[in-house]
Amino acid sequence: MTGGGSLQAAPPQGDLFAAAPDNRLSAPLRAHVDRLPAAWRSLLQDALASASFQALQDFLERRREQGAVIYPASPFRALELVMPESVRVVILGQDPYHGPGQAQGLAFSVPDDCKRPPSLRNIFNEVAADCGGDPASFGNDLSRWARQGVLLLNTSLTVEDGAPASHARRGWEAFTDAVIAAVAREPGPKVFMLWGAHAQAKQVLLPPGSGHLVLTANHPSPLSARRPPEPFVGCGHFARANRWLAERGRDTIAW
Repeated sequence: MTGGGSLQAAPPQGDLFAAAPDNRLSAPLRAHVDRLPAAWRSLLQDALASASFQALQDFLERRREQGAVIYPASPFRALELVMPESVRVVILGQDPYHGPGQAQGLAFSVPDDCKRPPSLRNIFNEVAADCGGDPASFGNDLSRWARQGVLLLNTSLTVEDGAPASHARRGWEAFTDAVIAAVAREPGPKVFMLWGAHAQAKQVLLPPGSGHLVLTANHPSPLSARRPPEPFVGCGHFARANRWLAERGRDTIAW
């Protein structure tokens, strides 16, 4: 894709599940917590030690023992690919994709060889309108964004096969709220792209006067992308984000 900015190196721990052919969760959540980069563990220690997170871990392990197929293979992949101090843009999704081979642990992202979901198709059309390029040539795997400092965070980080929102209200929301609040407190101006009412409700986690840019629009789903009051189509968020970052001396994103 077109745009400014240079790619950042991946974190030392690497992209643990980028080439995994099976995207099912195959290890207890505790094992994934142990692999979290130290910077994130430090910022999120209270959330990780909370009763709600312990209950979430127990729930996930119980569902795995009962034979539930859970996605994705790496629930924390968004945190594994970008360190707290490197976050420049936050894009919030709601729920991982609930079909086999889709969810990658990054909001809106699917493998390149996967059929492009409608919301991602609208996102790429908007990128092309803002920054140029042919959406047909864009790869579906958004890890290239993550490595540039785009935190692609869903508010629930796991889901069961064929059952959207099946892990909502099980403890993930408290954890991901803690992630958003921690990122907002980190030094440096950031762009928060909040698409749809669910994401926009997270504005309360951004401290007043923090200096961040908050961009809001309808969700990019075809059901809402063109609706008022803030259509996603034509929102110009990708170009606006880059202009704003450049004005503040931060690297832009090669969308």
